[in-house]
Amino acid sequence: MSNTNIFWFRRDLRLDDNAALYHALKAGKPVRCLFVFDREILDELAADDRRIDFIWQSIAELRQELSRIGSDLHVAQGRASDVVPALAQQWQADSVFANRDYEPAARVRDQHVAEQLAQQGRQLQLFKDQVIFETDEILTTTRRPYTVFTPYKNAWLKKLDGFYMQAYPTHQYLQHLDRWSSSPTPSLEELGFKAGLVSLKGGSHAAQQLFADFCQRITHYKIWRDYPATKGVSYLSTHLRFGTISLRKLVQFACLQGGEGADCWLGELIWRDFYQQLIWHFPIAAGQSFKEEYRQLAFENREEWLIAWQEGRTGYPIVDAAMRQLNQSGYMHNRLRMITASFLVKDLLIDWRKGEAYFAAKLLDFDLAANNGGWQWAASTGCDAQPYFRIFNPVTQSAKFDPDGKFIRRYVPELAQFNDKDIHAPWLAKNPPMGFQLGRDYPKPLVDHAEQRQKALMLFGKNKE
Repeated sequence: MSNTNIFWFRRDLRLDDNAALYHALKAGKPVRCLFVFDREILDELAADDRRIDFIWQSIAELRQELSRIGSDLHVAQGRASDVVPALAQQWQADSVFANRDYEPAARVRDQHVAEQLAQQGRQLQLFKDQVIFETDEILTTTRRPYTVFTPYKNAWLKKLDGFYMQAYPTHQYLQHLDRWSSSPTPSLEELGFKAGLVSLKGGSHAAQQLFADFCQRITHYKIWRDYPATKGVSYLSTHLRFGTISLRKLVQFACLQGGEGADCWLGELIWRDFYQQLIWHFPIAAGQSFKEEYRQLAFENREEWLIAWQEGRTGYPIVDAAMRQLNQSGYMHNRLRMITASFLVKDLLIDWRKGEAYFAAKLLDFDLAANNGGWQWAASTGCDAQPYFRIFNPVTQSAKFDPDGKFIRRYVPELAQFNDKDIHAPWLAKNPPMGFQLGRDYPKPLVDHAEQRQKALMLFGKNKE
């Protein structure tokens, strides 16, 4: 006779408005909460990966919240696909409750867990939490997944009503948590990672503070979001990625708020759903171009150019500033993600997957579906992507979105003395600052944009024929 249920935290590190936790608590048996530092994931990461610190902070806050109500969180490390079934058997759990994950590797893991549990006479019960609409909830009239964003967005908005934004009242049922205590959480060092590398604070409390701050600025979002030196975006992407804040709460706020800024931000939240349903229906896109005609592009893939791009030494200030921001903080402004991705693929003629992998290793808010979707959009290889003949000019983008060079000066201080015009293309400066020498104090441009643009057009055009 089983006497408990398990709630397995994954991309949903909060108690508030948590779908699977709500269903676990309502199922009528004491609930034990579990988090697994999955070695299958961790063993592939560098010791200075900031995400583990963020997760660890969020887990620590969860344990504190649970302990205040007399319960606890068991934090394990190992292969999740082995740990979860083993604990279910040890604790004599009837079911394991979790929120659905749409990524290919997560689906394989969950299938394995479900099979192991079934052999024990137990169940894995999965629920929708990190998206508003999942899997087959938004389909075309011919029952096929959307591959163009605007019709998907229209269908999404048409279907949205109060039911889909309604919060799960988990706090009303927390008395159903098991009254127990577990062993201490492994330290970051015990997990094999370094502490103190992340400037963004983990946990739901920090997420709510950021959200409250953004609520004061959302009316300006549509305009301010494009300027990296301006505090224009929500800075909630990492919290959304790890579920320390509820997507339903954000969507509800955007709908109630209304206006140009809130509508624009809601559109960005819909893009998240769009990319999640794409990775669900087309898992092949995780490893290769969505558009078949671009799967055999003959990229030059010059290794020294890739390294220069990674290290912020391309000679194009806006690109270098963006890459240094990523390397120093684990964050990159969304406009800059588009500029740097376009530059790698269309100027340096390097396979988008190499850039995608670098972002995956460095971004604190890394999400496979969004990262893959964004890179394929910039590379013109994805569904509803930027047309291959539209190529960002890094100098004009720089002058438009960092007009006074404030962002560049912050991350490329060796150019701080240039005037607001010359800072975007120091190699064209007629009167550079006294003592400044291009090639010594700052790199000469790796490539000529106009020449590389023609090469990119030829490369993509051949495959289009």
